[in-house]
Amino acid sequence: MKTSDFDFELPQELIAQTPLKDRASSRLLVLDKESGDIEHKEFRNIVDYLNAGDVLVINDTKVIPARLMGVKEDTGAVIELLLLKDMGNDTWECLSRPQKRLHVGTIVKFSDQLSASVVELLDDGVTRVKLIYSGILLEILDRLGEMPLPPYIHEKLAEKDRYNTVYAKNIGSAAAPTAGLHFTNELLDELRCKGVIITNVTLHVGLGTFRPVEVDDINNHHMHSEYYEMSSETADILNKAKSEGRRIIAVGTTSTRTLESVIGKYGKFVECSGNTEIFIYPGYEFKAINCLITNFHLPKSTLVMLVSALAGRDNILNAYHEAVINKYRFFSFGDAMFIK
Repeated sequence: MKTSDFDFELPQELIAQTPLKDRASSRLLVLDKESGDIEHKEFRNIVDYLNAGDVLVINDTKVIPARLMGVKEDTGAVIELLLLKDMGNDTWECLSRPQKRLHVGTIVKFSDQLSASVVELLDDGVTRVKLIYSGILLEILDRLGEMPLPPYIHEKLAEKDRYNTVYAKNIGSAAAPTAGLHFTNELLDELRCKGVIITNVTLHVGLGTFRPVEVDDINNHHMHSEYYEMSSETADILNKAKSEGRRIIAVGTTSTRTLESVIGKYGKFVECSGNTEIFIYPGYEFKAINCLITNFHLPKSTLVMLVSALAGRDNILNAYHEAVINKYRFFSFGDAMFIK
């Protein structure tokens, strides 16, 4: 299977640059994965497609304003750091640019309150740094940092909280689980009133989200590792739903990868945490989820491969073609798809 099998034409103007004022007013393309039939709705209509007893699984990870612009203390050269992973003891793994200007011991200054000392230089622009600061780090980042928006978004984000879901709580992501950005608290309450059970997992979106597939044969692509957690409460809810034949609906590819990783490793849902490198593409047999709420993804990306595994490549490429014709908004701040 070739990476080019998952390519499609996408006009640049369809890449959403800013979030809609009302999260739930984004459009919703509903795709029947068996028949390939398509409906065009608004996201708030998702309530009509979920039933009492369905389990909706959200990813409660939270993105912090982790993009920092600073200068080398010795030369004044401008350095950008994107904090990716807290390694403990104020040591962070980050993307650095340009890394060639850094060496072990380099001090990058962001303000009088925050500096970073380079500890180790790794491959692919990854750098380990020790943060030196006075005060509370998250408060400092909130003042100095910018949200780590994907490279295809060029507009400045007016409100930082719009790159987080309304239920985000566990800090650790380098990018938002964007399928969840469409939900409002009111919409979630409406689903609960209908009898939909909402439970959460955590997967911290990591370095892999910035990496394109650069190999021709997708079997040769290596997924980066991402940390996940599942509670005993969530595991019990999911196991009960499975045993009773009720639907499990993942919000986003991150929730999907967590659920499929856990059931693939243990044969059922259990309280656990760990790292996953799961790569889902056509031919994969889903063991955890029945349906998926997701955004529209990049051509030739691992995420297009994942949704193609669930709904079939032809169905997905046809749905994407329909979305382009109907001028749906794509990617992080774009519209949504429900694969039922």
